[in-house]
Amino acid sequence: MNSKLPFLPGNQHFDFAKSNYHRSHTLGFNNGYAVQKKPDLDTGGSPLQTNQIHELISVNNYNPQLYYGQSKPAPPQPFMPSFVALDKKVLSFKAWFKETVAESPNENYRIRKVQIYYYLEDGTMVVNEPVVANSGLNQGKMIKRQKIPKNNEGGSYTWKDLNNGRNINCFGRVFHIYDCDAWTTEYLESEGIEVNPAEQCPDDPYIMSRETSDVMKSKSFINPPSNHLESLKRFLDLDRKVLRFFCIGDDQRASSKERRKFILHYYLVNDTVEVREVHTKNDGHDPFSVLISRQRIPKNRNSVDSNFPSIVLELTENEIHDYFSPKDFAIGRTILLYNRPFLIYDCDDFTKAFYWKNYGLTDFTPYSEELHHRKKYTGYGTLEDSLQSVEKLVLEPPKKDLIKMMNWDGVVLRYEAKMEAMKSEFTRRFIISYRLADDTITIYEPPVKNSGIQGGKFLEKSRVAKPGSTTDRPVYYGPQDFYVGAVIDVFRHRFIITGADDFAIKFMESRSNIFNSKSLLAHNFIP
Repeated sequence: MNSKLPFLPGNQHFDFAKSNYHRSHTLGFNNGYAVQKKPDLDTGGSPLQTNQIHELISVNNYNPQLYYGQSKPAPPQPFMPSFVALDKKVLSFKAWFKETVAESPNENYRIRKVQIYYYLEDGTMVVNEPVVANSGLNQGKMIKRQKIPKNNEGGSYTWKDLNNGRNINCFGRVFHIYDCDAWTTEYLESEGIEVNPAEQCPDDPYIMSRETSDVMKSKSFINPPSNHLESLKRFLDLDRKVLRFFCIGDDQRASSKERRKFILHYYLVNDTVEVREVHTKNDGHDPFSVLISRQRIPKNRNSVDSNFPSIVLELTENEIHDYFSPKDFAIGRTILLYNRPFLIYDCDDFTKAFYWKNYGLTDFTPYSEELHHRKKYTGYGTLEDSLQSVEKLVLEPPKKDLIKMMNWDGVVLRYEAKMEAMKSEFTRRFIISYRLADDTITIYEPPVKNSGIQGGKFLEKSRVAKPGSTTDRPVYYGPQDFYVGAVIDVFRHRFIITGADDFAIKFMESRSNIFNSKSLLAHNFIP
């Protein structure tokens, strides 16, 4: 077909032998998506010329609305209120204000930085001051979210009044805006407002002086003195290591005679002491836990020079040199902290490990609070009988070891002894009888004619405590303490054992598990 001839009858020539009238494929799929491509073959598979391709493209892109207009008017856009369109759209500005500081030798004024937020949805503002570490100021939200009045006529600030380099007066305090974020700049420019260039915030003189002092301290740390290195090593080794003691306020001089429990903390890093009170439910005391704040406590606060003017000056380390140390604390010991006695009755596991490692202590038996309640032993009667009158209202005889009495009934060990440091012309001889059934001792002095000393019973049957033992924790003499050469202290009378009878020697040799090798060795050399 000749496309150059006019489209008139008689000018068109067709191939009557043609039987294929298939149209070329213009739609396909690529990665699962439908893709349209330009036709390259005409109907029947004949080549498609260039002008026909442009005609097909123009027909596909034909839009009658561009030529004749819309047949129907377009529907209006849905209405959206301003609080919905401007929801969560906030303008952010950076500002500062100057605060006058009165009666301070270090500064005359402060420069405080704030953040101003303007909420477009309702025209409210918030002024927030970022928190600065160790500033000593109450920072945070300075002005809560509200409309800030602009003048006395009832107007309030709008977003058109906020720009870099402007001052705004918020309740008598003038804020100078010096910068804003990128979204705020873009929004103001879209609304036709020219944003002023950002300014530099002035420095706070007091903050600058602090930074200078910190730099000087860091420079001095490069070559620190020897004492500083020692304190640094002590801090690294002993930081957060605290000795913990459980105490009782043992103030018998108080009118109430009340015994209150406390916890004493000793900080090893700087030798400071803290006392905290242990409160219980309905104890009737104010809920203040700290009785003595953390500080170094002197052993004797009054041991200063008599010429020191204590009325006008405070005591310092130059006047007091003796402070409490870990060696001053022990279970069962009463310490005075500012003239207030505290009885230590127990400690925690870390404290026990510390004293075992540094001082070699192994006895950490808790101090019985009941023993401390008891009155002192008067010396009348035995200690067991006296305790019965304290512990029980109806007196009962003290309990005895019946198994021991049945096994060792009638077994008595006899020793010969002499009294030490006697200034008489002759040596006084004694016979000490030890009963294994109840661990009692009897001392008898044989009478000597013309000696001037009346013999007979020197000590009735009784249990004898060793020297140095207390009435709270008495330690009595046992069978292993009696051997030739041993010194027995009986109520401030010292006896030296010089011999033993045959029964005592054979008894000790037959029972080597009870008597130590020292006792057996001494008895083997009896003259």
